[in-house]
Formats: sequence, C-alpha cells, structure tokens
Amino acid sequence: MKFGVVVFPGSNCDYDCWWAIKQATGEKVDFIWHKKKDLSGYDCIVLPGGFSYGDYLRTGAIARFSPIMEEVEKFARQGGFVIGICNGFQILLEAGLLPGAMRKNKNLLFICRYIYVRVENPDTPFTNLCRKGQVLRIPIAHFEGNYYVDSNTLSRLKKNNQIVFRYCNRKGEITDEANPNGSLDAIAGICNEKGNVLGMMPHPERCAESILGSEDGKLIFKSIVKKTGKQGKR
Repeated sequence: MKFGVVVFPGSNCDYDCWWAIKQATGEKVDFIWHKKKDLSGYDCIVLPGGFSYGDYLRTGAIARFSPIMEEVEKFARQGGFVIGICNGFQILLEAGLLPGAMRKNKNLLFICRYIYVRVENPDTPFTNLCRKGQVLRIPIAHFEGNYYVDSNTLSRLKKNNQIVFRYCNRKGEITDEANPNGSLDAIAGICNEKGNVLGMMPHPERCAESILGSEDGKLIFKSIVKKTGKQGKR
C-alpha cells in the first residue's frame, strides 16, 4: 500500500511520521506538499503534527484552506483512510471532517510527555490490531488539545461508537488526574461515522520504536495496512 504525509508550512512531525510508517510497516510513503491537488494512488493520507501556518488565528484554521485540503475531503468522501495527528486532528476539525473544536489545555500550559490512552473502539481501520480496553502508552505535545463538543454531538459520538481513544491511567481507569488537558469525557481521539477518518492528539509516530520508550504507535500504522489488504513485500 502507499501512505502520503502532507507537509504544510510549519509542519514539524512530517519526517517523524514518514520514518515511523517506513519502520513500522515497510510500506511506501511519500511527502505531499500542501499545494498538490492529486492524491490518486494513495491508500492513506496523514496530516502530521506541528504548527501549520504558525497556528495563526486558531490551530489548523489556515491550513484548512490549503489547496490540498479540498482533495483530502474528496479522498475521505470516497472512503480513503485519513489520519490527523495533533495539529492534523485540529485541521480535520477546522475542515469539518470531524466534529468538535479544540480549546487551550486546562492548565494553560504546553504539555509534552508520555500519557496513557484506552482503546474504546477496536473496530476501526486504525485500531483493528488492538483490543477493546487495551491501554497504550503514547506521548502528547500540545497547547490546544482540550477537545470539546456540545451535548448533542457528544451523544451522537457515543451512539455511533466514534470515540476511539480516551485518556486514562496505566490501569485503564478514566480519572480527572489522567486527563492531561481537560478534554470533554477524556476524549483523546475520534473517528467519523464511516470510520475512515481518525483524529487523535497523542503522537503514535513518536512511539513506534523501543528506543523511544514505547512501540505502541506501531499498532496504529500496522492496523491501517491490515485493513487495506495491500501489504507489500518486506
């Protein structure tokens, strides 16, 4: 299969994603400049973390209007897999590909450390190698990761099983102390109703090798490969 990592002005996790995907899956992966308008031949598009356009106005607010985003929206509507990580998640929210918005962290500080998330939905293209309730150790690095939706939207997310990850402690317990940014209902990642678009604040690309302290991020990228059924030769 083939991954494409979008590069916006200000992206800084694009190389991390490229390396992690290559190391974890051995599949083909390209960088895609944000002005490109052709996504044919790709199976999964990755919107990486960073500070697209310097986070001016709001996180992801300007990147949402990059030329490539029109193609990403078409790609998603046609069933292509899209994963937005951290700033990529923020961009997906601004683009309306996922519901909700990001507020500043509850402590008004930038947080960069390992946390734990619990897999709530193992039946997505991004989590099919995980089991329900599995606890993953993954780092976060953000200032605006406090996810919020209104009560009606939260009800729909729950009803449609769109909450994919929740912040938890190492035992898998959902507690206020384990929620690093104050996200509503401890939400760390969600998918769209079709399940082919995922947004998550934690960085799986930063924990895909044992030398980094965790290999749990591999599960995300390997799950995508498994779902496509296009696993290449190693």
